[in-house]
Amino acid sequence: MRRLTADRHILFLLVASVAVALLATLLTQGTFMSADNWQSMATQLPELGLLALCILITMVSGNGGIDLSVVATANLSAITAGLIARRVYPEPDSANVAFTLTFLSVALLVGLACGLINGLLVARLRFAPILATLGTSLAFQGVGYALTNGSAVIGFSTGVQNLGLGTLGPIPVPLLIYLGVAGLLAWVLSSTPYGLRLYLLGTNSRAAHFTGIDTARVLITTYAVAGVLAAVSGIIFGARANSIKVDYGSSYLLIAILIAVMGGVNPAGGAGKVLGLLLATTALQFLSSSLNLLGLSNFLKDFTWGLLLLLSIALTSSRLNLWPTRSPPASTSPPTAPP
Repeated sequence: MRRLTADRHILFLLVASVAVALLATLLTQGTFMSADNWQSMATQLPELGLLALCILITMVSGNGGIDLSVVATANLSAITAGLIARRVYPEPDSANVAFTLTFLSVALLVGLACGLINGLLVARLRFAPILATLGTSLAFQGVGYALTNGSAVIGFSTGVQNLGLGTLGPIPVPLLIYLGVAGLLAWVLSSTPYGLRLYLLGTNSRAAHFTGIDTARVLITTYAVAGVLAAVSGIIFGARANSIKVDYGSSYLLIAILIAVMGGVNPAGGAGKVLGLLLATTALQFLSSSLNLLGLSNFLKDFTWGLLLLLSIALTSSRLNLWPTRSPPASTSPPTAPP
């Protein structure tokens, strides 16, 4: 607990989440705390959270690292998986297990392929990440339109639908998937050689190169992992709606970037924690849900999200003296006489 509260960003996000929850409970006369509302929030949160994890690891890599193609990758993964699975098994529920396994395998493979393309463009061809992933985002969308002619792919197996709408006891399955993926990623970043190399690369790429780190390999791995994470999000997209379309979640990209930055990820690289991102996602979901319950405008939601981001930057910035810090005690030993 002392380590958590020592991190100003983590402490701010904890306080903000609790404050939003308490205020929303008062204003909605307890509706915010109802089981239905909590289950609704737990079902909605994983989609954005998984996309924000993609932004986290690419930003941590430094040198302007970012993946603007995460939403396009998620949609293309689910579209391709749906088309292939439905072609092989025209009656999804009559081959529930086979359809589900085919859908999951194809989606993850497509996400991995999209991530590898991004990684090769950034690491081998030395494209600027923002330009490379913007280009691939448009390319992946184009492929999706070509495959579907702009229409939705509809009708998946019960097993796929359970990944988006099912529950394990009172806990929605999407939330369990999100927490499991986030926990695994947190362990990888904090306890494996890859995680150490990624943070070193983001902190100082030149120093990382001269210490013998294969920086290109780390970058390719990072964007490949981001592609797989985006595919998991795409699976949940399709599972929740029992359909997928190429323009699904078109507004999610900016929100995912907002969550990552608000969660303490340094856009310059080398810093960012999965825990901070989890808390930022929770705070924004609490805020969004409370405004929806109060029937307020979506424009107000955008304003409050932006305000919360600015507050998190202002209150946790080391350049501003808005947060009290404990200074070391002054030495009480007498000065040493000169020789």
